[in-house]
Amino acid sequence: MIRVYFIGLFILITVIIANVIAAKLQLKSWYALLDGLTNSSPLSDLLTLKDSLWLFILYPLILGLGAVVANLLYLKICSS
Repeated sequence: MIRVYFIGLFILITVIIANVIAAKLQLKSWYALLDGLTNSSPLSDLLTLKDSLWLFILYPLILGLGAVVANLLYLKICSS
């Protein structure tokens, strides 16, 4: 259970960092996309190609990488 908690915290930190980077690069976040969809805006008006690549390819890869790194750190810490 501690392992899952540790990995979850690490992913949360990764999400915060990724969202800061997205804001600095003026990329849409999931929050902005969902907010636009609730305002009945067409999806084509909300997302550019750059935003789509970020949300559907890079963002999940970054979060997955965060989980892998967290797992490796946990194993390294607990094996000592």
